[in-house]
Amino acid sequence: MKQQPLAALGLALLCVFVICAVFAPWLAPDDPAALDLHGRLTGPSGAHWFGTDELGRDILSRTLYGARISLIVAVSVVGLSLALGLVAGGVAGFYGGWLDTAINVYVMNAFLALPGILLAIAFVAFMGPGLGNVIVALAISGWVGYARLVRGQVMAVREREFVEAARALGASDLRILVRHVLPNVLQPVIVQAAIGMATAVMAEATLSFLGLGIPPPAASWGSMLNDARSHLFDSPHMVFFPAMAVMLSVLSFNFIGDALRDQMDPRATLRLGL
Repeated sequence: MKQQPLAALGLALLCVFVICAVFAPWLAPDDPAALDLHGRLTGPSGAHWFGTDELGRDILSRTLYGARISLIVAVSVVGLSLALGLVAGGVAGFYGGWLDTAINVYVMNAFLALPGILLAIAFVAFMGPGLGNVIVALAISGWVGYARLVRGQVMAVREREFVEAARALGASDLRILVRHVLPNVLQPVIVQAAIGMATAVMAEATLSFLGLGIPPPAASWGSMLNDARSHLFDSPHMVFFPAMAVMLSVLSFNFIGDALRDQMDPRATLRLGL
């Protein structure tokens, strides 16, 4: 932490967002869906620290509850994408041959042929908005990156001496893959997962901004930015606070991902003198 202050900053920001998400019902001063048309579009004050939106809803409360949605989406999307990527990439890289050709050349390239966000938009538009559909849509569009990474790492490890020794001792393919290969390819995958959470937060905010994310009255940073479009100049506080929340959460995951990459890279570790 002393040699990488950005990592400490990212971890501190992430802890703040986790606290906000977990304790949102107790930290929020008002109900995030409560309307107050007489107090609409008021600026930050003692009664409403972040001001109110066009329906009189407290922006601080909605920002706190928005952290809960963003973190749920980030963790769920990365977890589901990582599980799919580990299975597909591990099988393709370990066995090779026609199975690798089918998974890598046909399936992965088919998903890579379409931009991920467009694929997610198409899925949510077909299935309808909702938290579960958003998670599945982003996982479907994001698992290929993990699969490609795992495949390359597995292909490099499968010919190592300890794998040949385990095979000579009669270990099954499943045992070799789970006990010997996958633990040795997880370092770059963990780094990719940390950065992937930042991408998931941005993607969820994008879908919510387009009206394809979490349906109202649930508080989402993207939907808050969408509501603030028509009040950008007369009530800029409506844009500032959810935009800062998105920016800081993405920065926190990127800082942590960069720190993990430097920590897990032996060459970078030697340069840092660890």
